[in-house]
Amino acid sequence: MVTIENLTKYYGNNRAVNNISFTINDNEILGFLGPNGAGKSTTMNMIAGYLPMSSGTVNIFGSDISKDPVKAKQNIGYLPEIPPVYPDMRVNEYLSFCAGLKKVPSSRKSEEIKRVMGLLKIEDVQKKLIKNLSKGYKQRVGFAQALIGNPKFLILDEPTVGLDPNQLMEVREIIKSLRKEHSVIFSSHILSEVSAVCDRVVIINKGDIKAVDTIENLEKSVSGNLILHIKVKGSRTVASNVIELTDGVKEITKIDSEGNDFFKFDVQLEGDADQIRNNVMTELLKNNIQISEIFTDKPNLENVFIELINKPLKKSGLQELLDETPDISENSENDNDKEEE
Repeated sequence: MVTIENLTKYYGNNRAVNNISFTINDNEILGFLGPNGAGKSTTMNMIAGYLPMSSGTVNIFGSDISKDPVKAKQNIGYLPEIPPVYPDMRVNEYLSFCAGLKKVPSSRKSEEIKRVMGLLKIEDVQKKLIKNLSKGYKQRVGFAQALIGNPKFLILDEPTVGLDPNQLMEVREIIKSLRKEHSVIFSSHILSEVSAVCDRVVIINKGDIKAVDTIENLEKSVSGNLILHIKVKGSRTVASNVIELTDGVKEITKIDSEGNDFFKFDVQLEGDADQIRNNVMTELLKNNIQISEIFTDKPNLENVFIELINKPLKKSGLQELLDETPDISENSENDNDKEEE
């Protein structure tokens, strides 16, 4: 298990990461999400031991990254946002160099290089200079160096940047397969990709953690984004009144006329979507309104992400108390002014 506790980073007076804590379990892929400037890369650099932390601890399978960095880093494979490749090296030379840095035994080096090249499907470019490769292949070479030595913990910062759709699917499957032997923290701006491969996600914004949970639980929590789409034939007024008066309907957000007495309604729901949908259908039919189409948009990770990063961080009880407490010094000054008068 990898444990991050009270991790904080300051750049001068600017706080980039604010006292965050979470864990990455054994054989888990943890998504790490946030908008640009949220503190994702800073956090991943600190977890990797590449960037010193201002305070807090990072424990990699029992080894503190600050107190015993050599032992902790033996368990880490790191792919930063910009792959750390040497452009004037050939691919096989570079991977051999990385294997040496990671102290892969000479007897196993050739086999290990062959393994990671096969996994990332870069055998066909192994004798090419890295500077002559496409962006997608450079990304794959950087990914391959992270896998050399078969480390228990992988840090992948935007591993699919620059890949074409076919390459992206292949690398996605590789990441999913890593769960069998590795713990993985995985950052990406492609939310559908995160949904496809991750067991849990951490959402961070402006250095603060907004949520840590499974994608399923987070999607269930965004009830305000449930929208029921209904296409009916009949009286627009009757249909509107029936829908608005049905229990669980928050509001009708949109009505479109399609001619010939056909209308489409977008309806925001609160509560059990399936039950509300059934109630709406029952009431419409009772009032002689024909239903030609009805379906519910379930919330997805994109809905969760947008809602959470725009949600203000809840103040602690102490901070709320301080905010509500009058400024004593200001009151004292006012009292002194009155006495002087």
